[in-house]
Amino acid sequence: MQQREEKQLEASVESLISRVAHLKNALHSFIYKLENEYERLTWPSVLDNFALLSGQLNTINKLLRNEKTPSFRNQVIIPLLLSPDRDEDLAKLTEQRVPVFSHEIVPDHLRTKPDPEVEEQEKQLSAEAARIGPEVAQKQIQTLNKLCSNLLEKLNNPRDDRDAESAAMRQNKASFNPADTNALVGAVAFGKGLSKCRPPGPVAPGHPGQGPMISGGPTLQQVTIGGSSGQQAGKMPSSIKTNIKSASGSMHPYNR
Repeated sequence: MQQREEKQLEASVESLISRVAHLKNALHSFIYKLENEYERLTWPSVLDNFALLSGQLNTINKLLRNEKTPSFRNQVIIPLLLSPDRDEDLAKLTEQRVPVFSHEIVPDHLRTKPDPEVEEQEKQLSAEAARIGPEVAQKQIQTLNKLCSNLLEKLNNPRDDRDAESAAMRQNKASFNPADTNALVGAVAFGKGLSKCRPPGPVAPGHPGQGPMISGGPTLQQVTIGGSSGQQAGKMPSSIKTNIKSASGSMHPYNR
């Protein structure tokens, strides 16, 4: 009877080691892709890797819950020999992760409980969860479920619908101020809102069209056209005298 249980335990351990080895290889391959092929890695490929890991974990759980699998909780591992020297066989079995089996390593590798820091954090979380009443917890659960439902609904919508909604939002949003646009057009086309004073600066003597301005009313300007040599300078016959009349309201000084 005892011999049969030992063989059954040995077979279960070998099967468990094989399953864990497959899981380890899958994790190693996925980590390699994340570190070296992240530029070419697509989201469907990431989901496939997660599905593979999830399936292997489920297989290990089924193996542990199987009726033919002995309860590993009833098995106790006791270190028979501790040595600070390097053990080549142990290093080979653990892929160089555990080169020695000493007093420093045994408490970590043969631990059946979490670290004291982790246990303390679990106690704090349990106490915080106990302080929350059932009504508050139910409200938080409903809020979380609502947020998850909205997120799933947005993710399940076709991409074209989301693009159409984004385009509609961009079209409906005003990108200019009509009042500022009208003021700018009026200033450029008709000079509305601009100052009627000429900007300060020296005026060259004798330069045509740059004499003193008279604000508030029409201005008269005489244009001299050269005549015969017998006429005196500054005097012109009335037949060639031209008056240019302009209203200050119809022509802006800056547009002369």
